[in-house]
Amino acid sequence: MLNEYSDVLSVEDVMEILGIGKNAAYDLFRKQEISSFRLKNRWKIPKQSVINYINEKVNPK
Repeated sequence: MLNEYSDVLSVEDVMEILGIGKNAAYDLFRKQEISSFRLKNRWKIPKQSVINYINEKVNPK
């Protein structure tokens, strides 16, 4: 899943993958629904955390 993306995504990558805007992406990070961290003023998002988010939304517990 998401093989064309690197293991660490940018905000723009997450926006493209999920089909959402920048504010919605930042809301997901702020609410910790998708794990993320800042590195030199840039948001970095592990690809696995986006995959986990998608799987959780598709198959809720």
